[in-house]
Amino acid sequence: MTQQRIALVTGGNKGIGFQIARQLAEAGIEVVIGSRDEGRGAEAVAELAEDQLSASSIELDLNAPETLLAAADTLKARHGRLDILVNNAGIFDFGDGPPATASIDAVRHVMEVNFIGTLAVTQAMLPLLQAAPEGRIVNLSSSLGSLTLNGDPDSAYYSQRYIGYNASKAALNMLTVQLHEELKETGIKVNSVSPGFVKTDLTGYGTMTPEEGARLPVRYALEGEESGRFIEPDGMTPW
Repeated sequence: MTQQRIALVTGGNKGIGFQIARQLAEAGIEVVIGSRDEGRGAEAVAELAEDQLSASSIELDLNAPETLLAAADTLKARHGRLDILVNNAGIFDFGDGPPATASIDAVRHVMEVNFIGTLAVTQAMLPLLQAAPEGRIVNLSSSLGSLTLNGDPDSAYYSQRYIGYNASKAALNMLTVQLHEELKETGIKVNSVSPGFVKTDLTGYGTMTPEEGARLPVRYALEGEESGRFIEPDGMTPW
């Protein structure tokens, strides 16, 4: 009998993360929603339960390393492994901007959460992923993290100069590249996935709904043998 796969979605209580959690649950995955606020995590679980979808929540704050280690211990005790890690949690700080004028505190804040925090939670969960038959890590990136597109005047992203946010996603892509190389003999697949231009609390505007934005990350969480890639809805994204 095949074991039900276990997935952790960081920042899974709202926006794209919540829709990823929903779609994974619909696919029969046992979903754990990581949330900074335990109350909001419980609300997300209750909302899924209204649609007969089973999930649980766990406290997970990328700025609080003790919550990451505690979450890993809890998941180990409950399940003994983790099949899927979706690194969705991230922030945007409105003090961010072009290199000449961006608030250093804002840039530091964004880098600490989007890159350092994601690295920390990945390290905490890696032993559990290595205990799974076929682990998968999906890093929620952005086309704004592409060095190629940032330097291309013809790119739609060329004028979007947020040194902190863009650099944090470029650093996240480096994590994908290096993790892929480090783990390629283990069977763990690691990819950066840009969900597209999604309207969320983070962006405030966009051309896609969170439900639409969740589809590509979910696909890479569930299937496919590719690893070490940077993908968006239109295909491969240049690093």
